[in-house]
Amino acid sequence: MIKIPTPPWRILTVLSRAETGPLILEKEFDRKILIPNLQRVIKEYDIKYDPENPVPSDDSLAKDVWRAAVDLFLSAGVYCTTTQRRILFSEDELKEALWCYRGVLEIGEGHERRTWTPRKVEDTKLPGCLFTPVGVRASEETFTRMIMAYIQEPLADAVSTPILDVVEGNYVKPGSPFEIQGGVVHVMLAREAALRVGRPGIAIVLTGTALLAGAQIATSNPMWGARPTDLRLVSLISELKVDYDLLSKALHFRQYNGISGALLGPLYGVYAKAEGTAIIGVASHLAGLMVNQSDFTCYFPVHYKYFNNTSREMLWVVSTTYQALANNTNLISGSNGFAVAGPCTDMVLYEAGLHGMVSAVSGASILWEIASASNKHFERTTPLEARMACETGVAAVLSKLKRSDVNEIVKKILPKYENRIPNAPLGKTFAECYDIKTLTLSKECSELYKSIKREFEEFGIKYPF
Repeated sequence: MIKIPTPPWRILTVLSRAETGPLILEKEFDRKILIPNLQRVIKEYDIKYDPENPVPSDDSLAKDVWRAAVDLFLSAGVYCTTTQRRILFSEDELKEALWCYRGVLEIGEGHERRTWTPRKVEDTKLPGCLFTPVGVRASEETFTRMIMAYIQEPLADAVSTPILDVVEGNYVKPGSPFEIQGGVVHVMLAREAALRVGRPGIAIVLTGTALLAGAQIATSNPMWGARPTDLRLVSLISELKVDYDLLSKALHFRQYNGISGALLGPLYGVYAKAEGTAIIGVASHLAGLMVNQSDFTCYFPVHYKYFNNTSREMLWVVSTTYQALANNTNLISGSNGFAVAGPCTDMVLYEAGLHGMVSAVSGASILWEIASASNKHFERTTPLEARMACETGVAAVLSKLKRSDVNEIVKKILPKYENRIPNAPLGKTFAECYDIKTLTLSKECSELYKSIKREFEEFGIKYPF
């Protein structure tokens, strides 16, 4: 019997409030509700970013960020762009939802069943690991081989999948029959990949190609498609917004008895800098719980210009967000890394290693690793970056590192790449890093990986293998 958390809150009430909440234009919501309240809570709770400490150890800061985020969430609510109405909640309703959330998630089937639970700051319990090429585009010819390479990684509790933008010679156009066809092909090939590497029961994140609700619904099939034990995602539009298509997904996933996650990507540099992005990140988790009806979250704050979260200020956002969540909730959240450099470069491995260890020590439940080359370039991703992030995060926990220890490591490694962020190397494609037939790593990438791991070991990371 698969045990998953109860629906976090009353979904019918949420849908009703999307129709009956206070009416306001979207630009007015941004200008008169969201931004003023965000500026107010930053000042009122005295939240300050310290660039000298990208991994803060101040528990009072985490407490203040939590209080500010709750204030923002209750003050602003979540804006439904379809109806132009605010979905609002009371403090008692939020407390009820947080208390009722069970904090245990079982994913996958058979030998591949895994249990994910919340973690605390500096927890000695190991985080879960989800290996992902995130939303990189891939050809039909490479798609299955790429997924096989990710699934065969021993640390992977679950995997995500790339996106097919052309299927059977036709572009997968959202809202068209080709999207449904593309989504069906996507999920069938992903299931084939799992079977071919001997992990047929592994939980797969089946999203991307099937973007809209209709196509997602079409792929829900326990025989050949998305199973109730797989992971599904409902995005929150940045910042604190949703629409009827997303709410339709949330309703379907609940009715399908599936495992539903909220996809949260606050943008640094649009409405806020580091302080505000961390606050919005925590508030987005609350929106994911109550509006998106999520059993878990995939959290990826990104810099609006470079689309990464491995720079100094973004690592502070990641660490601060997870400390606030870990100290005040039992929510299960996956820290999704976004690196600006591409595969088979020293820079992407530095980025991956830091993101993994910062997330793990700060209290992230799952290491959801990692987008390469800013997630923008065709087939420019490999499992090696995810391996680096997850192995380093797990090693940091096994080494019993404190936040202060990780802070010092980050300050030593950041100078190796942070000045390269504006012109990061694109690296190599999947086919240039892996033998497509045997799915073995190239000698160049393998030697580079071992070399960067040795550097991390010099700073106190003790890898188990």
